[in-house]
Amino acid sequence: MRPTADALFGRETETAFLHDRIDVLSRQGGAVLVHGEPGIGKTALLEEAARHTALRRSRVLTTVGVESEMLLPFSGLHQLIFPFRSLIDDLPETERDALRAALGITDAPVPDLYLVALASLNLLARAAAGAPLLLVVDDVHWIDGASAEVISFLARRLESEPILLLAAMRDGYPTRLTPADVPDLAVGPLSAEASALLLDRRAPGLARVARQQLLREAAGNPLALTELATDTSGRESISPDAPWTPMSRRLQDAFTARLRTLPDATRHILLTAACDDSPSLTEIMRVASLDLAAPATAADLAPAVCARLIEVSDDAVRFRHPLMRSAIRQAAPAARRREAHAALARCLPAGSDRRTWHEAAATVQPDARLADRLEASADRAYRRGGAADSVFALEQAARLSSEPGLRIERLLKAADQAVDTGQQHLLTRLLDAATPWATTPQQRARIQWIKGGLEDGMRDASEGTALLTRLVRTVMAEGDHDLAVRILWSAALRCFWSEPGDAARRDIVALADALPFPDDDPRILAILAYAQPVTSGRRVLTQLRRAAGQTAGDAQADRLVGSAAVLVGDFELAEELSEVSVPGLRAHGRLGLLARALGAQAWSGAQLARLNSTIPVAEEASRLARETGQTYLYGINVATEARTAALQGRYDSAMELAARAERIGLPVAARPVLATAQIARGVAAMGAGRYDEAYAHLLRMHDPADPAHQPALRCYALIELVDAAVHSGDTRPVRPVIEEMEAAARRTPSPALHSGLRYARAVLADDAEAEGLFAAALDGCDWPFDRARVRLAHGQWLRRQRRVTDARAQLRAARDAFDALGTVPWGERARRELLASGETSRRREPDARDRLTPQELQIAQMAAEGLTNREIGQRLYLSHRTVSTHLHRVFPKLGITSRAELTSVFPPTE
Repeated sequence: MRPTADALFGRETETAFLHDRIDVLSRQGGAVLVHGEPGIGKTALLEEAARHTALRRSRVLTTVGVESEMLLPFSGLHQLIFPFRSLIDDLPETERDALRAALGITDAPVPDLYLVALASLNLLARAAAGAPLLLVVDDVHWIDGASAEVISFLARRLESEPILLLAAMRDGYPTRLTPADVPDLAVGPLSAEASALLLDRRAPGLARVARQQLLREAAGNPLALTELATDTSGRESISPDAPWTPMSRRLQDAFTARLRTLPDATRHILLTAACDDSPSLTEIMRVASLDLAAPATAADLAPAVCARLIEVSDDAVRFRHPLMRSAIRQAAPAARRREAHAALARCLPAGSDRRTWHEAAATVQPDARLADRLEASADRAYRRGGAADSVFALEQAARLSSEPGLRIERLLKAADQAVDTGQQHLLTRLLDAATPWATTPQQRARIQWIKGGLEDGMRDASEGTALLTRLVRTVMAEGDHDLAVRILWSAALRCFWSEPGDAARRDIVALADALPFPDDDPRILAILAYAQPVTSGRRVLTQLRRAAGQTAGDAQADRLVGSAAVLVGDFELAEELSEVSVPGLRAHGRLGLLARALGAQAWSGAQLARLNSTIPVAEEASRLARETGQTYLYGINVATEARTAALQGRYDSAMELAARAERIGLPVAARPVLATAQIARGVAAMGAGRYDEAYAHLLRMHDPADPAHQPALRCYALIELVDAAVHSGDTRPVRPVIEEMEAAARRTPSPALHSGLRYARAVLADDAEAEGLFAAALDGCDWPFDRARVRLAHGQWLRRQRRVTDARAQLRAARDAFDALGTVPWGERARRELLASGETSRRREPDARDRLTPQELQIAQMAAEGLTNREIGQRLYLSHRTVSTHLHRVFPKLGITSRAELTSVFPPTE
């Protein structure tokens, strides 16, 4: 429907903005979030955008969030893409199966929500190949949880498609789609002049005093100006002494007053429509007829249409504004609303989820059978990927449970699933509801454990490891070992993010030993590595390879083993195992876990200075952590990006990224975030020649009172620390640290720790012992970056000993290795040392690859390996058109003209 002139009055700027976005649809897509208060004109702007798009022969698809439909998983997505269902068969098998399951075409469980999102993206991309698409999502804050996740995913990935997503949301409502994700259009009040002109157009005969009061009360809200004017027409004033109420309530009151003028039968039908989760006119009239003396007819709805409360077309009843639906529901007594829901339930198929939900809405007293059906409905929603929808159903099941034990179990089950949604407000509500019913120590402990499910317990420090280990003992005594290991893993994660103390760490290890799992079980190895990375280092390193060989393609197991390898300092193995886990996690759409696997791979790659592979991995890890709501994981990944920037010599970027990571980690003392940020700052300062500053940054990691102190990660920056100490001219503060690390090394064969100590012994030794220690450092190190740094330090020492020829050999080897790795500051240091020895070096020519963005680099590397655009898109959760766009930007940057030439820039590795 074309919006009326009144609806768009005074919105010339916003309308022009949307017209401009639509005009570029054929070249590039994107997303815009339109937001503002109720009645401000968001829907009118979306309708105008749809009209403008249709005139340009582009296709428009629309979905509207309805509060009563939030329990129907993928109902919003169904509206949006069902017209293109014939294209589903053209999708790759995994995407095809996921989308069919999500839309209810098959009864299979949805493998993962993000796989549905990728399938939706590719389906819409295929549909847009013929003509540009406009996707209009009104009231996105009321879209069901599963669809909201997909829409948010789409909004971030439409930049290269001829698809524009316009979404509208009411300010103040939680939603996955926020202005931080996509460009936004904030719709504010009309100007005073436009408000006056609009009011005069709507109510030209309004008395002067009433006109002034209405303009003041409406405060530029166009719905208030047009709707309240109708209700005040002919009046001299508007109750000047009436108490102030929010505009949304004022509007609802106006609609309620209008409702009272309608015939009883009309009000009855409107209440039925307001309670129904379907707009079907046929269904609404059939249900309403159950409680009327005569069957409801179209004539009974005519007064509501004349009152401008609803519109009827194509067998659908639409409220002209969500506030009208709310006003009708709130105007009815609770008993009448329950009667409407009961009538709806009677007209729906027996056993259907819709019938169950309406029966629940009609029921006040506990009903064990209905609660059981609600729980079964929740299980079906969860299988279909609707975690948020399952949570709501379980919450209702708990309300209707007659037995306190079932009520608390359903609330805890709902809260456990709420962790999957990442919605803190939802989790808090459920746990607050569960707390009064938690009568046993185990139930109270489970509440604390679930509370810590978001962000590994960093949001709330109250659920410490002691509480979790007590719960583990209780669960073990009951024989539930799988739940016990899950809870113990949560406790071990606390040891990574915070510092619970040695006693707590020992307790976790003792419980891991008591669990009846093999020594090489990936879960046990990860728990040991996170709880006691040094003391358990030998055990973990001994079992890691064996565990990796027995995972048989289990991506989650590979990820756990890879992360364990990070904590015990085997970065070669950590990078390898994390990379092995990535394809499986991608294939199943496990983006939350994928962000963790990529983060471990990136941290290890940064330690090894493998920049070509690490830079794109770190960027993707950060992006996915942010998308999946893992705030502190995002922080550590940003800090890793800071470290790679420092290794490249991009000092300003490194410092800015490190500061961003610190802003995330400092409020909750997230130790690995802050430790990684300090390493990045130290590396950046050292590369810039500010050695005193670098020394201060790196020493912070070794102060137990500093929040940047992380027991494992501090062991793996010894080369940087000692290098800064030597160049600052004061090695006294570092020597106690080295003594402490020497004691740790006697308990663990950690490759990174021992490599750092061999470097420290050589650099800090007196001249009589240095030669042999430098040789030992080179012999014991297989990692190119560490070897190059040993050669650089050795060359410097040889030059000071006036052994110039020997020094040049070491310095050349170091320079060449640094150049190959792309660690520019170290290459320049080697050149300066060579120059001091009397030998000049050509400057390193910038690599063409340095001009690529991280995502361009990743795509180019995959294309060089022979992957098609579609295969690359499936791996990176992008459409093939987006991949093609990136490649067309890559070719001129690399000085090539075809895909075949990529292998000359990215030669295959052995």
